[in-house]
Amino acid sequence: MRKLPTALLDDDRGLVLVDATWGTIQPMTLAPDVRTIGELELIEHLRAGRQLIDTRLPEFVGEGTIPGAVAIAHTEIKDHLDDLDSQRPIALFCNGPQCAATPDAVRQLLAAGRPPTLILYYRGGMHDWMTLGLPVELGE
Repeated sequence: MRKLPTALLDDDRGLVLVDATWGTIQPMTLAPDVRTIGELELIEHLRAGRQLIDTRLPEFVGEGTIPGAVAIAHTEIKDHLDDLDSQRPIALFCNGPQCAATPDAVRQLLAAGRPPTLILYYRGGMHDWMTLGLPVELGE
């Protein structure tokens, strides 16, 4: 099993180990009208009770995810279209700026007819979330 590219160190200092040697840097903008958001916008999105989708594969989600996220792997996103809020924006994330999972999920959602204005891309993903020391919970 591959490990997360970002991991908490086993001590009480709150340090994070970041592996920047994996993946390919993804673009800041995935498609016209798909908005890229940062941490503060994502926190506000969650406070508003809106959906957050973790598009990573289960082995990554099991090591930790953003509290409130629902895990739907990018490889299964088309099978879960009915589970996504069709009236309000949904935010999607993956391992971080070098991960292609969310860009793939967004392409699939757009191809399925999802309006781009209802898609939010948290490009920082788990990489930036953990690096900033924001809360993480064990995924399912």
